[in-house]
Amino acid sequence: MPPFAPLPSPKAALIRNLLRKKKARDAERAFVIEGLKPILELLRTSPSVLRAVVLTPACLEKSGSDLHPALEHAAAQIYTCRDMVFDRLSDVRTSQGILAVVHQPDWNQEVILGRPRVLGIYGECLQNPANVGAIIRTAAAFGVDACWLSPDSADVFNPKVVRATAGAVLKLPVFPLTDLGILARHRCTILAAEPAGMGSVDLHTIRHLPPRMILALGNESRGLSQATLKQAANLVHIAVNPAVESLNVAASAAIALFYLSSLPRQSSDG
Repeated sequence: MPPFAPLPSPKAALIRNLLRKKKARDAERAFVIEGLKPILELLRTSPSVLRAVVLTPACLEKSGSDLHPALEHAAAQIYTCRDMVFDRLSDVRTSQGILAVVHQPDWNQEVILGRPRVLGIYGECLQNPANVGAIIRTAAAFGVDACWLSPDSADVFNPKVVRATAGAVLKLPVFPLTDLGILARHRCTILAAEPAGMGSVDLHTIRHLPPRMILALGNESRGLSQATLKQAANLVHIAVNPAVESLNVAASAAIALFYLSSLPRQSSDG
């Protein structure tokens, strides 16, 4: 295998901006993934989404038997850099010495909302990147069609969100949403998760799903806005030990989606 080109300074600057600035990610329509396992998977299964791969000689030497065959057929630009340079790029404490610049996926919201059946999740003011990433990963695992996030939620391509999704950010359509009424106008029933005692019913009392349903989850401290609650057809809660005040929003999403995804669907004519 021929030697790879050294990482140019402008490319290094771009990677730093992609890791740190949403504005740069939006302008470039790209984001950064770190770690050997997710990058190898992309090289093997979806090489066209990769714009560039950057790795250290130590990473190449240590993982060469796995990396060499994948890199030989990669269409992306491959660069190397010294450990010291890579450490200034990396967003993780203990780096494996490899990262990739990845094209943001291009999803079509109208196609998804045009399906006869939709199971979606809406996150409002979810500002913790780890929670947003875990919810996206969970939603993908339970066959959710799409996720919508309010503009004040963590950026889906924030590196902490990307890591928490474990690759699901490239598998589950995620859309920004400024007006929940858009989903309502597409005949989606809104099921709002609220604490017990707020006029909500136990989640387990829901026995059937409407053909088009969106589960709405709010900020852990503030909950869902009044505007969102007014759009909801039902308010539900997850019954927990009274000694526990509440669940983490990502845990709530996992429990609710595990249950809801197993329910039978009502027919589209009701």
